[in-house]
Amino acid sequence: MSTSSPAAMALAKQVGIAMFAVDTATKDTMGIEILSCEPGKAVLRMTVQELHLNGHKICHGGFIFTLADSTFAFACNSYNKVAVAAGCSIEFLKPGQLGDVLTCVGQEQALSGRHGIYDMKVTNQKGDVIAMFRGKSAQIQGTVIPE
Repeated sequence: MSTSSPAAMALAKQVGIAMFAVDTATKDTMGIEILSCEPGKAVLRMTVQELHLNGHKICHGGFIFTLADSTFAFACNSYNKVAVAAGCSIEFLKPGQLGDVLTCVGQEQALSGRHGIYDMKVTNQKGDVIAMFRGKSAQIQGTVIPE
């Protein structure tokens, strides 16, 4: 089945909805919203609030990391095969400011056997790149939703 087929798109969307429904860290703690989940790709967004600010009055890097990591999770689980992070790194390029709307686009770069490489780009509402994140996923046993 092609990853761009209507069935693959529908499955990825269902997986995204199912994961988001129980992802307390992403939706409740962080205030992140999911914009889309497609095969090998996901888009999530959050608004920088006071509770996200560090001692420099900029968005704490851990919150930016969490936005990127959550996007990574939705992208690499979009095939309905449970996948977890095997490793990741992030480069912070610009600070997030109070009120910024940060959008993270995650895209699969390679998928070989059980392992995938995904790149996440975090931008603000002006299109400035805030951070770049690369994650390596490992598929483990199970599915997100029953097959």
